[in-house]
Amino acid sequence: MRLGSGFGWLWTSYAVSTYGTWLAFGAFPLLAVQVLHSSAFAVSLLEAAGTAVAAVAAVPLGPWVAHRPKRQVMVATDLARFLAMASVPVAYLLGVLSYGQLLAVAVVCGAAGIAFGAASGAYLKHLVPGGRLLVANARFEGTSWVSTAVGPPLGGALVGLLGPVVTVTADASSYLLSALAVRRIRGDDVAAPRAPGARPTGADLARGWRFIGQEPVLRRLFLNSVLVGGLIMATAPLLAVLLLGDYHLPPWQYGLAFGVPALGGLVGARLSARLVRRHGRYRVLAVSGWLRAVFPLGLAFVGPGVPGLLTVIVVEALLITCMGVFNPVHATERLRRTPPDHTAQVLTAWSVGSRLTQAVLTLLWGVLATVVGPLAAITASGVLLLATPLLLPRPEAWRRPGSGVASEGRRAVGAPR
Repeated sequence: MRLGSGFGWLWTSYAVSTYGTWLAFGAFPLLAVQVLHSSAFAVSLLEAAGTAVAAVAAVPLGPWVAHRPKRQVMVATDLARFLAMASVPVAYLLGVLSYGQLLAVAVVCGAAGIAFGAASGAYLKHLVPGGRLLVANARFEGTSWVSTAVGPPLGGALVGLLGPVVTVTADASSYLLSALAVRRIRGDDVAAPRAPGARPTGADLARGWRFIGQEPVLRRLFLNSVLVGGLIMATAPLLAVLLLGDYHLPPWQYGLAFGVPALGGLVGARLSARLVRRHGRYRVLAVSGWLRAVFPLGLAFVGPGVPGLLTVIVVEALLITCMGVFNPVHATERLRRTPPDHTAQVLTAWSVGSRLTQAVLTLLWGVLATVVGPLAAITASGVLLLATPLLLPRPEAWRRPGSGVASEGRRAVGAPR
């Protein structure tokens, strides 16, 4: 299905920056350890604090994104990320790279990434007709999982040959290329109206969360998504400790354990639209939502050696395939049920909530693993995930007359052609 040249350039922008990000995956921890000789706690703090502070810093960006043309916001945030990332190799070459700079860059890139995501989501709703949003989101989802499969192994090879600074430079360049792709989009832009001279207030900052809380389906989707994502991501560092430390898995096998299953996300994304046409949005969302909560419990049976490696590959492949089906439907329903003039603030609130939850749960599960061990902590996460489907939208709220439809007919205020 053709979605137009505008979508093509938006998709190109997303693909370039996503591949750049995954190519540089793990570069900051490597720089912190190998160049700055940081402790394990400092490396963990870099990840958790960078995510949390970036999320808090992004809160006031919601109204700013909502009331400005979205292409301008995307270009500005891409350039901000380019300059921040490019400062790392420059500082390294000058011999002045510091832990504080890495933390500041993580915060700037994280906050700018949230603003970019909000702007691109709002612009996608403006650019693509409602009936084609699922196809568009499935293409983004497929790109995300392919980059997850390809980027880290390729980035690891580059790090081994040329060092982590090279992958950081490639990541910085990807944001510049992304900005150039956005600049190629033609046609009108979209921005929510604002009274002349008006300034953001506390009500503006909370508008996204307030709208999510008032819409029953969005409220349940939000609670489900932040808890599932947080519980899954909280076990990622624990699984690394278990496989690489306790079970002495070689690094190449560890990369294989997560690179190969990521291809399941591409399969799921390609199937998503077909399954919806055959079974309907709600049934696909509910079934894939339940399955993605069940499969992580399989990690409780991970052991040493090849059987343990195969267990991780199978469990992760099943989980990621279900996520590949679920995520495009979830993203499309979120856009359908959000009016155009609220989209940027809802997406910002969503990202902020997700990242804060992830940071908090990662720290809590790190403490839990210290007390009971990595495998027990991973098992606890799997058990809790079994309850998360209870937060999925109820059928009666989903089918409520007019629910999610009113926003389809409303048109955001466009900039002059």
